[in-house]
Amino acid sequence: MVDTRRDATNETGTATRLSARVRELGRPLAVGSVIAVAAVPAGLEPWQAIIGYGVFAAGLLVWPTGRAARQLQAAGQAKTASLTDFAVVEALDLPTIVFDADTQVVRQNAAARTLVGAYPDRASLSARIRSPAILDLVARVVNRRVPESVEHAERVPSERWHEVRVAPVAGDRDSGGGLFVLTFRDLTEARRMDRMRTDFVANASHELRTPLASLMGFIETMQGPARDDEAARIRFFAIMLDQAQRMARLIDDLLSLSRLEMRAHVAPEGQVDLGRTVTHVVDSLRPMANELGVEIELSLPDHTVMISGDVDELIQVFSNLVENACKYGQTGKRVEVTVTDMDKEGPQVTIQDFGPGIAKEHVPRLTERFYRVDVETSRTKKGTGLGLAIVKHILTRHRARLIIRSTPGEGSTFCVKFNPADQGEAVASKEIYK
Repeated sequence: MVDTRRDATNETGTATRLSARVRELGRPLAVGSVIAVAAVPAGLEPWQAIIGYGVFAAGLLVWPTGRAARQLQAAGQAKTASLTDFAVVEALDLPTIVFDADTQVVRQNAAARTLVGAYPDRASLSARIRSPAILDLVARVVNRRVPESVEHAERVPSERWHEVRVAPVAGDRDSGGGLFVLTFRDLTEARRMDRMRTDFVANASHELRTPLASLMGFIETMQGPARDDEAARIRFFAIMLDQAQRMARLIDDLLSLSRLEMRAHVAPEGQVDLGRTVTHVVDSLRPMANELGVEIELSLPDHTVMISGDVDELIQVFSNLVENACKYGQTGKRVEVTVTDMDKEGPQVTIQDFGPGIAKEHVPRLTERFYRVDVETSRTKKGTGLGLAIVKHILTRHRARLIIRSTPGEGSTFCVKFNPADQGEAVASKEIYK
């Protein structure tokens, strides 16, 4: 079915534009007609004059020239630029909101919709942004037309920091119009790292200062009142050695943690026999477990379990977990170490003790640096507070996970799960087990 009304409208519009064009070009058309008529007495055939004048008139009417051409070209460029600018805004991963001098939102990208929510058409900025600091910043930039930025912190639902920047992008300063861009740059991770670095330096300094103060105190005592006391010197030397060993362990753990952080993104390339590695760890810790009155029970699968990894780092992981189970689960008198290989879930190593267990509020923070459930107990057991942090970094490098389950009064379970895709071929170096 043909829409005759639409066709009639199109024809009317075309005729109107053509008549307007004829009126605009009346003088050139009249001059051209005079030249065509004058060319006939000069020897030009009438049909040639008619054809020449027709070509001349058609060229004027069909092809825009002069001001009209420039206006059409400028309008097309402005439209293309506008569409391109908004397309660029939409493609940015930085939350971006474009608004006018009346603080009405013109466009927001997907990142801004995720951060502050979607604005209705022509809504005001204050419909979603309620921070007085940000709204004051917007008012200042709209008035002064000078870019400014502020830092904004949110506490609910989670702690986040953003650098909020407002800048003018278009419009005449005197007319009071134009557009403005509001952007949010996420500073949360940077602030969290700064806080972690500050806490780490403070904790490390505190941990080193305590044994150092003990050493200095005993040295001053031996130089003064206990100068000639042989029994006191022997007792003080034993305490000083213990404190020096404590500082050495802490420094070794700090160096290990630093090395792991520098290569956390580099996956290990070696092949490790998981069963033999765990057996090596258990055999080396049996004398320590016997002194504590703890029995280590080892369960291995019937076949070889190979994974991709660094054998020295994995020995450090399992040594730390088994040693912790023996020390802190000593009252349970037993520690079970189990190696399993599940096709879908991948290889797993589980260390379970039957000691006092850990309260649930402490479990999520166990892998933090210098975090201790009981400071005095940890120091008595010669812990540095960095063992599980090192375990976490090693397993992250191996693309593995540490799952902790604990029930007060029943014991704790530490499960190391490896990715099934990371299992290697049944080839391993045997020298390290000798």
